[in-house]
Amino acid sequence: MPSVTHDDAPLLADLMPWSVAPPRLGRGWPTGPDPASLKARWDALLKAEGPDREALFEPTRSRTLRSAVGQLPGQSGGTEKLARATGPCPEPVRVLHAPFDEHWLIPDHRLIDTARPELWRVADDHQVFVAETSGGPGPILIATSLLPLLRPGRIRPLFRRPDGAEPNLAPGLLAHLSERLGRPVEPADFLAWTLTAVRPDLTVPLTDDPELWSQGTESGHRLLWLMRRDGDRPKLPGGRRPYVRAPLPTRPLGLHYDRDEETLHLDEGRISPVPPEAWDFEVGGVRVLEEWFTTRTTDPEPGTLAAIRPTTWPQTWTSELLELITILALIAEVTQQQDELTVTGRITATELRKAGVFPVPEQARKPASVLDHHEEGPEGQLGLI
Repeated sequence: MPSVTHDDAPLLADLMPWSVAPPRLGRGWPTGPDPASLKARWDALLKAEGPDREALFEPTRSRTLRSAVGQLPGQSGGTEKLARATGPCPEPVRVLHAPFDEHWLIPDHRLIDTARPELWRVADDHQVFVAETSGGPGPILIATSLLPLLRPGRIRPLFRRPDGAEPNLAPGLLAHLSERLGRPVEPADFLAWTLTAVRPDLTVPLTDDPELWSQGTESGHRLLWLMRRDGDRPKLPGGRRPYVRAPLPTRPLGLHYDRDEETLHLDEGRISPVPPEAWDFEVGGVRVLEEWFTTRTTDPEPGTLAAIRPTTWPQTWTSELLELITILALIAEVTQQQDELTVTGRITATELRKAGVFPVPEQARKPASVLDHHEEGPEGQLGLI
């Protein structure tokens, strides 16, 4: 973590004032690492009738087969009650299920206890969601282009409106930083600095030193690229890239890391080289590679929709695992460099108050009105906001 020597760093909650609690699914089966399985689960649900459909659905106080809810913004899920629903499965969308673990989700409001429609309204190619982790070793914040399901921390979109409009930053903050640094500061630059400098107590020390700012934002932009995975695929240097050295079994059950040989064993399958930094990478005290593997290999309860899953290990999972190893190793490299960063030339919370940036207007803590088209409400009616 960056070294700091003061207690007047501004809070992330004031710098990025609009935040939303993460979505809460209420049931596990609408999400998974394999989109074909999600469609098969949907078909199995709709083929079942009466009490069988009810049991498969796994009702909660928030959602039953008779819940009347509107359509998720930007999605095509139906709005008739699931007790009499027909038709194909809505096309699954990519989501961030756990730190650095991308899954798929059936984007149907009837399946999700608390969907947070305000997040769906601003989710597009320009958006970056900043998710707080649960503390402990590893990153304090994770940035993603996907809708994050991470719990329990808050989610802060970088933009309050679609198409990258109206940054979710304290009004006047970018102008003040630009003046103090003597250069333009864009929303992505501020986010890059935040990923570099944020502390465990979710304060963000700011600097007026242009050279230090450049150093921190350069590091943060690389983190953004690695976390978002929305550009060219990152690669480790030649000779350090992980490859499958022995074919993975059709259904691996065990995972073991040989630190001396830098080899990851999936039963008799072998991947190497796997840098120790990738294997040791944790978020909130949980080893990312182990959790990624466990999610895909733990047997669900028989007879549930979650039990509909691939019977053999898909090749796509191997490709995703190789990419994940690469990303974790590269992020560990960046964070090691960030640990050496010492913030000087401070812009304090007191200074931001004197400049009129703080206190943040209450309106900035609420979602913007972004409805530019009709949203279908329950039973096909038009939703009004």
